[in-house]
This record gives sequence, C-alpha cells and structure tokens, in this order.
Amino acid sequence: MFKDQKIGFIGGGNMAEAIIKGLLATSLSAENITVFEPNASRRTYLQDTFGIALASNNLQLVADCDITILAIKPQIVAAVLQEMVAGYNDSKLIISILAGVTTTTIEQLLASNPRVVRVMPNTPALIGEGASAICRGQHASLEDLLLVQQLFQAVSKVELVEEWQMDAVTGLSGSGPAYVYTVIEALADGGVREGLQRKVAHELAVQTVIGAAMLVRETKEHPAVLRDQVCSPGGTTIAGVSSLETNGLRNALIEAVSAAAARSRELGSN
Repeated sequence: MFKDQKIGFIGGGNMAEAIIKGLLATSLSAENITVFEPNASRRTYLQDTFGIALASNNLQLVADCDITILAIKPQIVAAVLQEMVAGYNDSKLIISILAGVTTTTIEQLLASNPRVVRVMPNTPALIGEGASAICRGQHASLEDLLLVQQLFQAVSKVELVEEWQMDAVTGLSGSGPAYVYTVIEALADGGVREGLQRKVAHELAVQTVIGAAMLVRETKEHPAVLRDQVCSPGGTTIAGVSSLETNGLRNALIEAVSAAAARSRELGSN
C-alpha cells in the first residue's frame, strides 16, 4: 500500500533510522525515501548507509513527498511546521511520532484540513521488535490509519488506541525500554556481587529477560501465572520475589510509567 509512495522524514535520528531500515526490509525502494536532517555528519551517515535521498530543507521535503514523518523534538514542532506549511496540501499525509504533541496541535499549525496520524513507537524498532501505538486525527481517513498501521508493522507490533491514551503509551512502551535496560543492568550487578564475572552476569541477565518476555508472548499466560510456576514452596525464587516486593520494584515501575506519561502531557501543553 505504501510502497508506491514517496516517504519523507523530517529528522534523521535513531527512530527515523529504525523506521527507514524496516521499510527497506519490506522491499521499499531507497529512491522513495527522503530525509531532511540538519546535522551534516548524520545526513552523510544515513545516505551512505541506506542510499536514500536528502532534502535541502523542510519545505522541499514536504513538497516532494506523499507522506511526511515528523521525527523531531516536540519542542520545535511549531517552528518546523511553519517552515513546511507552504509546501503542504491536504493530499499529503502527515505522520507524527512526537511525544505529547496532539493531532489537534498539528492540525491547527498546518491549517486547512490536514490528514494527521499520530504514532508512538520505541527504539527496539531498530531490530524489528518495536512496540507502536497509533491513532488518527479528525481529518485522517480509515485508509490513512490502515496505511500507517501497515507501515509501522514493518518494524514493530502495532496497537490501535484512542488519542487520550497516547500519554500512557508514551510512559509505558515509548519510555519502557529504558526501564528494562535498568533492570538488566541491576540483574547483572547482582550477579557480580554474588561472584559472577561481569561478562557472564551480563549475558545471563540479557537472555533471562529475552526468554521471560518471549515465554509470556508465546504462551499468552498472565505473567503472574508464569511467575508462580517458578516459585517453588520455600525455594530460592520466592525469596527473591519477596525481596523485590519489600524493596518496591513493582511500585517503582508503576510510578516510572506515570512520571513519563505526566512529562508527555507537559510537553503537549507547552
């Protein structure tokens, strides 16, 4: 559906790179992808690595592309949209991956009846294992939503949500990889404290998290059920789980999601 369309990226950071890599893996031609990225070394890297085209400015990119993906910092969205508005018309689709920025904000900045779909992806999209949630603005069609769903399925699992839920998505899956990295690091540190070599502890921690997550996904069992299967009466695992509860791991993760969601709402109100 999207493979005959020209897709442009305003911003060429890690998330843009992840999406580009995934799209090329679907056999989308590099000739159909254009990026505007102000950092010269980053521009060179993206062109040399993926063979994509470069735009000289935001206006040129949006004028030349059927789909424009906003992959910039939320704080500069107004300035960027002001630069590109002269090249935009309602036949073009805008996809925003900006934390906190609502489709209504983008629609108001572009004026007219812009077709906007909002997406919150995450960085594991770099290896095709991302998690993305999508919703559409008031002028985007169901066909637009399905096109964006198909596009992001190239790099992630996709869930459809209501826009009011997007801050929660940002706090959970958007920011969530950082929480998991912290857990992996802490597990490895615990292994080192108990006498394991750092490399061994790291490898065991990483594989434990991968394996546990895949078991949840494949069995479709509730995590509590799988946890209970590991916790033998009077055994080592229940002792460890008890320590986690005592030290507040569960509440710390819940509060992390809420804090990130609150920051997303804050970014949207600025």
